[in-house]
Amino acid sequence: MRRILRDNGLGLFFGGLFLITLVGQAFAGQAQYNDQQVSNGGDPVSLMQYVTSSTFAVDVVENWQSEYLQFFLYIFLTVWLVQRGSPESKDIEKAGTESDEEQKVGEHARDDSPAWAGLTDWRGALFSRSLGIVMGAIFAFSWLAQSVTGWAAYNSEQLGNREDPVTWLAYLGEPDFWNRTLQNWQSEMLAVGSMAVLGVYLRQRGSPESKPVGAAHADTGETG
Repeated sequence: MRRILRDNGLGLFFGGLFLITLVGQAFAGQAQYNDQQVSNGGDPVSLMQYVTSSTFAVDVVENWQSEYLQFFLYIFLTVWLVQRGSPESKDIEKAGTESDEEQKVGEHARDDSPAWAGLTDWRGALFSRSLGIVMGAIFAFSWLAQSVTGWAAYNSEQLGNREDPVTWLAYLGEPDFWNRTLQNWQSEMLAVGSMAVLGVYLRQRGSPESKPVGAAHADTGETG
């Protein structure tokens, strides 16, 4: 058990932290929602009613879609785009998909390589892009879920204000949808860009996300 915890520490830690913060968001969101309900002359709702509402759902998935957009773009763009001196970038000379030998695919696959890495048909091509594809699919699904839950929450507010509800397609053109979307996107782009650039000049001893403390600023793709 101790070895399992050690070998999977990152995943377990962030998985636990995710659950804790999600529960915290549910309680805080319910309190805020009930404050608004009382202020508007409505009845407060239970925790179960709140977490199964479109209001809670849209608040959750609007953050998920922006996070997976960040990963999706970063995975694909770092194939071709580089940042000299950054540990988040590959070597300048390695921009592109690299050779089969460098990627250990096809005839260059090792005995311990994943089974599909040694295949040269569609399965090998799919596996070699599987991380980006899955991240992109999760982003697309999360963004779709945001649009649906946001639409339901928006129409609930419309009805509460004695205004006509809108169709899903009409909601996609509403400022509410794009405000929810872009306020998350801009923060993710800032965070990723900052990490790529600040890693050129700053260090964190022992972290694989940083260069060794004594590495030159121009060293690219090197991690500690």
